[in-house]
Amino acid sequence: MKGVEVHKLTGEEIDTELVRLSRRLYDLRCQTVTEKIEDPSQFKKVRRDVARLKTEQRARVLRQTKASGAKA
Repeated sequence: MKGVEVHKLTGEEIDTELVRLSRRLYDLRCQTVTEKIEDPSQFKKVRRDVARLKTEQRARVLRQTKASGAKA
């Protein structure tokens, strides 16, 4: 998932995607213990996608706080 794609998502879609990716990361960890993973680079990709989503989520909160603080 690219940064541009993340910017286009709504807040609810970001939350849903975070839950989905967190579950995917958990499944990968479990799979590592029980069997060999075909593509270990998936860990890196999923972790970075989670980081992108959390960064965008936090940026939106800060923008909203800044905007409401400027009005007061």
